[in-house]
Amino acid sequence: MSEEPDGPEGRLRRFATIWSRAVYPVTSTAATRPEFEERLLPVARRLSEALRARSFDAEAGRAAGSALVDADCTDPEALSHTLDCVDAYLVLYCGGDGDREALRARSARLQHAMAAGFAQALRERTLAEQEAIAKAALEAQGVVAQALHATETRFRAVFEGAAIGIAIADLEGNVLQVNGALGRMFGLTEQALLGRNVKDWTHPDDAPQTWRLYAELVSGEREHYHLEKAFYRPDGTVLWTNLTVSLLRDADGEPQYQLALMEDTTERRLLNLRLRYEATHDALTGLPNRTFFFERLEKALAAGPGQRFGLCYLDLDGFKTVNDSLGHAAGDRLLVEVADRLQSCATAPGEMVARLGGDEFVALTTGPDTRRTVDELAGRIMNALLAPISVDGRELTVRGSIGIVEGPAGERSAAEVLRSADITMYRAKTAGGNRFELADPEADARAITRHGLTTALPTALDRGEFFIEYQPLVHLGDGSVRGAEALVRWLHPQHGVLSPDRFIPLAEHTGLIVPLGRWVLEQSVRQARAWRDANGGDALGPLRINVNLSPCQLTHPGLVQDTVEILERTGVTPDALCLEVTESALIGADDDLLKPLRRLAEMGVDIALDDFGTGYSNLANLRRLPVSVLKLDRSFTQSMQQFPADPVDLKIVEGIVALAHSLDLAVTVEGVETGAQAEQLRILGCDTAQGWYYARPGPPDRLHDLALVDATG
Repeated sequence: MSEEPDGPEGRLRRFATIWSRAVYPVTSTAATRPEFEERLLPVARRLSEALRARSFDAEAGRAAGSALVDADCTDPEALSHTLDCVDAYLVLYCGGDGDREALRARSARLQHAMAAGFAQALRERTLAEQEAIAKAALEAQGVVAQALHATETRFRAVFEGAAIGIAIADLEGNVLQVNGALGRMFGLTEQALLGRNVKDWTHPDDAPQTWRLYAELVSGEREHYHLEKAFYRPDGTVLWTNLTVSLLRDADGEPQYQLALMEDTTERRLLNLRLRYEATHDALTGLPNRTFFFERLEKALAAGPGQRFGLCYLDLDGFKTVNDSLGHAAGDRLLVEVADRLQSCATAPGEMVARLGGDEFVALTTGPDTRRTVDELAGRIMNALLAPISVDGRELTVRGSIGIVEGPAGERSAAEVLRSADITMYRAKTAGGNRFELADPEADARAITRHGLTTALPTALDRGEFFIEYQPLVHLGDGSVRGAEALVRWLHPQHGVLSPDRFIPLAEHTGLIVPLGRWVLEQSVRQARAWRDANGGDALGPLRINVNLSPCQLTHPGLVQDTVEILERTGVTPDALCLEVTESALIGADDDLLKPLRRLAEMGVDIALDDFGTGYSNLANLRRLPVSVLKLDRSFTQSMQQFPADPVDLKIVEGIVALAHSLDLAVTVEGVETGAQAEQLRILGCDTAQGWYYARPGPPDRLHDLALVDATG
């Protein structure tokens, strides 16, 4: 069935029609406009697919730019009209139901890629034309030589009728003959060109080998050469040419004349420069873009001995709030003003400012003393952002975080320098923003390690790199083992065994804590079942397993269902499980957050309030929390290491224990390291304890052995 007129195919054809009508008037083609439209249709379809693709495909844009050149759209206005058409209509007709802002950003990137593809294709076409001209030049050389030895009439026909400029000079460089095309290129009459010497036509942009090749040709060492050369016209403008110079020999083979063939490439060169500018500069701010900046940075890093560099990586603080509250148009005007201010900060030789994208900018300074100049540059940037920026009648205060990297050239790559600056900038932002920080290799290494651990986390669980150690919970009254706390470890292939504080925060940040926590819960409960089976049922009394819950797990909707399913699969009763939740996670908790904990408590699962006493402990709040165990933080036991213990700390612990028992809550103490601490806590009425005094975390068999020792005396 064909697409409806307003369906995707219909909208695609409408876009192709608009495109063809915009470009056709400036296209040199023998095709009719409908034929030209059909030629543009597959190009439009590929742009539409690239616009809506999951990942950005720059090749689609480059292919579209190349297709324009293939369709003979080589006029600069053809590219300009195309970019205007894509900017105005691609998202409208081909964007579908996607996010408009994201699609416009993708469209802008496609436009840059199209410009790059157009420039590359035009360059390749130019090179092909140059090769054809060179071939024609060699053929013309033979024709001219034959004409000189034949009839003047035939020579003049070729000479005057040529569309390219032709000049003949003697071996001293004196111009003997020119054709009309050459005169028109220079804006001079033939008589004004005759008698001029070739050596007078030097230009500051001459390639280094230009006059060496010329000397080799007139001496007979070379037959011809080809290069790009600039000439000054009488009015001061510059004529750019593709120049081919050939040596003409007499009948005896001796050098006699030199023949020059010139093609005017001025307009083509200007177009290439324009396309180069568009490909290397940010469309919004006019600053150099990421591509141009990397070229300059790589050049600075490749400088000779004694040269240094300094880089400031700037990210605006709170820029997202401007976009969200005032709209992206206001955000763009803010970025333009910031760019202007930054540009005014980097005016000294060896300094530049670029926009990397979004609200990220970089400033580069080079020279022998960048230790001082980079600090001064960062200070100027911070001062430039102090004054409010007026946008749509609002005075907006702009602040920024800057990461500074400075050092000698030749020691690091551009990617390494930018990565260090990015890490340092985020360190400044984490410290509160509106400041700059200097790069620290140790901090960079830690950040890189954290990133490596973060990226390795998802596959580590699948590869079975995590394991669990168990620390016994001991009853202070009779010294018996009542259970154990499950503590997850990561056996990393490069870093060895990692403790939870190295990777749990990363797992919480990435969301992996939910599947990891579920795995820890299931493995721990299975271990509790294994202990029970090994002990002959309840011969040694119930061994309870304590498992930690992170704040992310508390808010996960599958917490209760996952816990119930694990207990049912393993055949473990709920009273053998205790879930530990930190006090800080429950400060100010509402009923929705407490609801899953209450359901678990009603099933018979114990809920322990972990690290009690480290936050703003609201004792009255204990009434509404579904907890059955208080776990005192290890800071209380550390105060008991000295003798006599601080009486104030003893009174605090005694009060907490009395309050907990009055609410039917058991009290567990962490961090017990000496017998004196254990005895003091027993006297104060604490119920259970854990710490290195009893055992360090270890494999599950060790807990079983401890339990057997308690049972057998």
